[in-house]
Amino acid sequence: MKPSTLPNNPCFSSGPCAKRPGWSLDALKGAATGRSHRAKIGKTKLAEVITRSKQILGMPADYVLGIVPASDTGAIEMALWSMLGARGVDVFCWESFGSGWASECKGQLKLADLRVFKADYGQLPDLSQADWSRDVVFTWNGTTSGVRVPNGDWIASDRAGLSICDATSAVFAMPMPWDKLDVVTWSWQKVLGGEGAHGMIALSPRAIQRLLTYTAPRPLPKIFLMAKGGKLISGIFEGETINTPSMLCVEDALDSLKWADSIGGLPALIARSQANLKVLEDWVDASPWAAFLAEDKAIRSNTSICLKVKDPKFLALSADDQAKHAKSIVSMLDKEGAAYDIGAYRDAPTGFRIWGGATVETSDLTTLVPWLDWAYSEIQKSF
Repeated sequence: MKPSTLPNNPCFSSGPCAKRPGWSLDALKGAATGRSHRAKIGKTKLAEVITRSKQILGMPADYVLGIVPASDTGAIEMALWSMLGARGVDVFCWESFGSGWASECKGQLKLADLRVFKADYGQLPDLSQADWSRDVVFTWNGTTSGVRVPNGDWIASDRAGLSICDATSAVFAMPMPWDKLDVVTWSWQKVLGGEGAHGMIALSPRAIQRLLTYTAPRPLPKIFLMAKGGKLISGIFEGETINTPSMLCVEDALDSLKWADSIGGLPALIARSQANLKVLEDWVDASPWAAFLAEDKAIRSNTSICLKVKDPKFLALSADDQAKHAKSIVSMLDKEGAAYDIGAYRDAPTGFRIWGGATVETSDLTTLVPWLDWAYSEIQKSF
């Protein structure tokens, strides 16, 4: 039967993600709108985002953290363009964004010594093939595949190369072994539920040393520069952004970080996300039609939770018909106000992607699953 109760917040998009519980526009009333980001009030707020982020994440004191343009994409590209080429490069990818970084290393950076290790959606490549005398680029969590690395054990502690990690849908929801990571990038619009266009980049002392001693053999746009004349452009990591940030977005990020502190910091954020995943795991265990794209629980994401259809009748349909029916389910749930933006990523296999990050209430996911069953039963009548 059609459910009678709707989620209080039907926003399950994987980016931008749901705002934190209780959020309203009142959260932005302290924003330094109309003020220069270089004025004391602007720099203070930007620096507070950096300080609070480092504190909540437990980042080592000798790491630097900066706010940069163009979301996580801008942050990771700053690292790739500024640092790669000093050594051979290994790229590990198992979804759209990791594949994009591999393509960029080959097509735009034209790295002569490049190895790419690729796995299908739902799988991980063999991480043991990483050669830590080289630089290694990877996503911690594949946002479009629902697959994450299980831990940092595969990263060598005595590595000579750098570990460069796109962690945009992992930080604030998964433990990050900072001693194993030299470059870590993310954006506000994922686990914090913030607004878009702003990225963050964390650098270890080893990554800083690379910037100070290596000059990339390619022209670098101004927004990619993190060092100049053998010195780190330290202002980037103290609240002096390269370009003009939105002070509304900055205020929103501060609100999210204060909320995270108020509920117990990183352990509480991780616990909320894990509880969200468990709701869907319990439902899938009993479902006659739904399954996880990541079948191995050890590598299953607790943020970008990707589902596929296992019903043999559905799988007997043509690929076009499968895609059509999946889109119909997404549209039905959107129209009912039960779930927004849960279609699989455009390059991913046909299915659904439900955000389970910390800003999503577990009760809303509990309310959602009967709607998924109802929508599938309605579509099932046509095949």
